[in-house]
Amino acid sequence: MRLRPYQQEVAKAVLDSIQGSNGRTLSVEIARQGGKNELSAHLELLLLTLYMAKGGNLVKCSPTFKPQTIVSIQRLKDRLDEFGFDGVYRTEMGYIITLGSARQIFLSAEESSSVVGHTADILLEIDESQDVSKEKYTKEFRPMGSSTNVTTVHYGTTWDDSTLLEEIKQTNLELERKDGIKRHFRYDWQQVSKYNPDYQRYVEGERARLGEDHPLFRTQYLLVPIKGGGGFLTRQQIVLMMDSYPRLKEPQTGKTYIAGIDLAGEREETREAAMISAKPKIDSTVITIADIDTTRTEPTARVVEHYQWTGTPHSQLYAQMVDILKKWNCRRVTVDATGIGQPVASFLRKELGSRIQPFTFTQKSKSDMAFEVLSFVNSSRLKLYKQDGSPEYKAMMFQLERAKAQYRPNQTMNFYVDPTEGHDDFLMSLALLVEGAKDFIPRTARGGLRDD
Repeated sequence: MRLRPYQQEVAKAVLDSIQGSNGRTLSVEIARQGGKNELSAHLELLLLTLYMAKGGNLVKCSPTFKPQTIVSIQRLKDRLDEFGFDGVYRTEMGYIITLGSARQIFLSAEESSSVVGHTADILLEIDESQDVSKEKYTKEFRPMGSSTNVTTVHYGTTWDDSTLLEEIKQTNLELERKDGIKRHFRYDWQQVSKYNPDYQRYVEGERARLGEDHPLFRTQYLLVPIKGGGGFLTRQQIVLMMDSYPRLKEPQTGKTYIAGIDLAGEREETREAAMISAKPKIDSTVITIADIDTTRTEPTARVVEHYQWTGTPHSQLYAQMVDILKKWNCRRVTVDATGIGQPVASFLRKELGSRIQPFTFTQKSKSDMAFEVLSFVNSSRLKLYKQDGSPEYKAMMFQLERAKAQYRPNQTMNFYVDPTEGHDDFLMSLALLVEGAKDFIPRTARGGLRDD
């Protein structure tokens, strides 16, 4: 089988445990796109072949049925076809592949999935173990191989230090120290690159784009777990954003401008609540304007102006926002369209056309946005005008310094300013601007924004 040396090392350890009835639990971390899934499919193919006469079950679980389980099923079918078993193996109930008397069972580890009753007597595989619930694994998957002392393999890439994969890894490392038997296998991007120059060039490009301290680069390629939460931006990252060009009050000829708009939550604050609170509760509507340079490999955004309104109802801001966006001839405007922001976004789109891009905050979309912001910062593609002593600049810097990161399961993150410390309207306006900048492609202008 066409496996690289590091894949062969894992395969031999798995076969040794199975053939010796050792029932070991192994953990395997391979950098993203380093061949983890191919290793799994080749192991399944080999074991189905070895046990096709004797019989037995292999079980593989993935965090989701669609697409992860389905992809695993198709990958094994492709390998079976490739090795001449086309027409020999059978598919049962859409999630079981049978070769002779041996069966490969594919299951979902989603919280709602019903998996009790299946047994694993050849191999139990936990794919993307960092995204599988510890409780689900312990109560429903681990017992599948208890009566046969089954060998178990956890595959994945690291995330934070609270995941199932990290727990298994630490247990394995402790066992290794005691008996010298290797149970944890780790191959970061540099080890994978030894056998694939194209992969090396790709990851080096990702390192330049994301920055080596980016959470995705650290976890997916360096295989370094994130330690809990903490600050969203380091002091070094904030300094990297700071520049020496002046803040602008008017657009400059030949420049292309974009904007991000974070809308205040419209809520009243009673006099009593204001007296009790140590900090004001009313956040602001903030527009961040930046010029965008698309002549480089990746777009670069330079913030040149801010507008802020505190305590002003959205309906009273419509005309002002339209005038500002027309004044700067913004080619793309990304606006918070979550909840009460939806009618504002609809109004702006009606007035200004397709340049308005509504953005709805969800757990996933905000996580993707956070990663994009870090990518821009780490690669010096997001810059801020020089310190001018203005309330807007001070508010922006305060929020950048106070912003926190929260790392969640399934490799997602949240970023915010703790409400007890202040607001995050400038931070979110900046993030919305980055969202609009990430794939911006300039079009030939035909006049300014329309008035109708």
